[in-house]
Amino acid sequence: MENFRFKNPVEIIFGKETENEVGAETRKYSGKILLHYGGDTIKKIGLYDKIIKSLNKEEINFIELAGVQPNPVLGLVKEGIDICRKNNIDFILAVGGGSVIDSAKAISIGVLYDGDVWDFFTGKAKPSGALDIGVVLTVPAAGSESSVVTVISNEKSQLKKGFHSSLMLPKFAILNPEITYSIDPFQTACGAADTIAHILERYFTPTTKADLTDRLCECAIRSVVDNVAIVMKNPEDYDARAELMWASTVAHNGILGTGRIEDWASHKLAHELSVLYGITHGAALSVVFPAWMKYVYRNNIKRFFQFAVRVWDVDPCFGTQEEVAVKGIEHFENFLKGIGLPTRLKELDIPGDADFAGMAEKELQWGLLGNFVKLNKNDIVNIYRIAL
Repeated sequence: MENFRFKNPVEIIFGKETENEVGAETRKYSGKILLHYGGDTIKKIGLYDKIIKSLNKEEINFIELAGVQPNPVLGLVKEGIDICRKNNIDFILAVGGGSVIDSAKAISIGVLYDGDVWDFFTGKAKPSGALDIGVVLTVPAAGSESSVVTVISNEKSQLKKGFHSSLMLPKFAILNPEITYSIDPFQTACGAADTIAHILERYFTPTTKADLTDRLCECAIRSVVDNVAIVMKNPEDYDARAELMWASTVAHNGILGTGRIEDWASHKLAHELSVLYGITHGAALSVVFPAWMKYVYRNNIKRFFQFAVRVWDVDPCFGTQEEVAVKGIEHFENFLKGIGLPTRLKELDIPGDADFAGMAEKELQWGLLGNFVKLNKNDIVNIYRIAL
């Protein structure tokens, strides 16, 4: 087990009707805020009206900034920074999923910085402060409500980059599973894939002897697998929706990465698909991760054997360790197919002659990808080809 420090101060407010507490929670930090969200969905489901009523009850002034896209863009982040500066706003309330929260995080660190906020994403600068953030979560997937990460797409350079800083951790996150009842089956499946991918990026590690977090990861994956099946049959099953919502938070709040080196190569390969082709992040991951597994599993068959046996209940006597490992990957891929997700690039209308080499070069600007297995340009191209 590796040395580690773990601290996550985000206050999670979980349960039915908890969105009605947003005004009181926000008032603890500010009376003048930026209300940040995506499209009309929160209005259609009645959440917007509840948020406004709660803010008005606490006499909180707010300026709205809507329009966050599924892959949040730098242009809107800069617009939010300008609004906050011009109006002396010192708090951002993000109402939405991971894209909205990531956009809010980027705005929060950009307001107090004199340069271009993109400098943080390219490693040219580090933030010295950030505006406080609150969250009302609508989509369990990214786990951004209690993570130190934001991921933003630069429209001009066609780069999608992540940035890590504990300064961006929200002060509170309100999680009401009832809000997720209206999420359609495809987006529900994408959320499940994103959650599982966050766990797998930590599970496939070069670190040995970290059995507690191994088993926490395995348990969390099993919970997502079991409960997404329930939700697909009954979208308003509160208990199953609650399990998925909490799992998405736990998957990315840092606890499952304690004592272990993480990987994150598959996420970066998926980011390229999202920024170039507009692919939903969870769908991109459902294509990339099985391909990555097929390419790297021989580097640590024992780890993939464990994954097969503990997560997918593959009989350890099914065959050799390698045969069991391969069967586990097959089970994972079949699970993704079973919940309606793509597992091949052609299903995303990405051509076989796509510029995989160019995509690899973009991702390698800052060094080799991954830690479970270090990936170079040739490795990346081969993984994309496996995914065809």
